[in-house]
Amino acid sequence: MAYQTTVGWSLVSSGIVTLLLGFLPGTDLFWGILLLVVGLVTLYIRQ
Repeated sequence: MAYQTTVGWSLVSSGIVTLLLGFLPGTDLFWGILLLVVGLVTLYIRQ
C-alpha cells in the first residue's frame, strides 16, 4: 500500500515539476540538477 502511495505522489510531483519547468527562467538542465540535489538532500535528512 505504501509503495502505491509513493508511486502516486512521485508521478504527481513529476507532472507538476514538468509544468513548472516551462515557466521558470533559466535552462532545464540547471533546474533539473537543482531539483535532483534538493530531493537527495531531503531523502538524506529524513533518514
